[in-house]
Amino acid sequence: MRFGIQFVVVVGVAFLAGRATLAAQDNVWLSLVVGLVASVVALAAYHWVVRWTEKRPVTEAEPGAAASGLVRGTLLGLAVFAAVIGNIAVNGGYRVHGLSDDPLAAVGLIGFMAGAVVTEELMYRGVLFRHVEKFTGTWPALLLSAVVFGAVHLLNENATLWGALCVAIAGGGMLTSAFIATRSLWLPIGLHFGWNFAQAAIFSTEVSGNGLKQGLLDAESTGNTWISGGSFGPEASLSTLIAGVIVTTVFLILARRRGHIVPLRRREPSTLVA
Repeated sequence: MRFGIQFVVVVGVAFLAGRATLAAQDNVWLSLVVGLVASVVALAAYHWVVRWTEKRPVTEAEPGAAASGLVRGTLLGLAVFAAVIGNIAVNGGYRVHGLSDDPLAAVGLIGFMAGAVVTEELMYRGVLFRHVEKFTGTWPALLLSAVVFGAVHLLNENATLWGALCVAIAGGGMLTSAFIATRSLWLPIGLHFGWNFAQAAIFSTEVSGNGLKQGLLDAESTGNTWISGGSFGPEASLSTLIAGVIVTTVFLILARRRGHIVPLRRREPSTLVA
């Protein structure tokens, strides 16, 4: 019952936030404001529904930890994607021609990406993973949430099965393991935002086959699709897959050292929420 109520509330807010950000996407400043407001509203809705249904403090999204987690996560996301796109470029899969005709569009993408990232993290890590982990333990919950996260990307405009698989392994694994290691939503939100913002707003590449959103650079993907990711974008490249597995492994090692791995059928996994 708790899962169902929380899922309906978060998905409902995500749908409304998505409609609002899409409606504002042609205006840079309006897109920025709408996306940021949608993020705050989604977080407020999550806090309300978790407190109501679980009768506990929402420690996984504690406001006091927001700044640190978001900053560290964003910097990590930017750095990891920069390494990925750099490796793709060295191998002939990405080429920069100069600045784009409308570099200011990157400002609007801050709001657009913030709205999308916050609602996705609340759905897949805050609700789905957290509740499944209570019944299955960490490993099955990690696998299930990653598969669902990847499968949803099959609905995107330029989706491919390989791209969705890469999102499941690299994206789903990396983001969920960040939550497991910290037991906080702020780091995965920042990591997800930094990664997506770098893709679209800085390097002007496709984001999960969602259609090209031009950012700061005038650039193109070239050559072998195994290297560049093709129409799905860099997330379908071998570079992303390798980077995602490495980062996921590091987070899971950290989670184990901190005692954050919930074993199968553990009776009181709720003690590891924070």
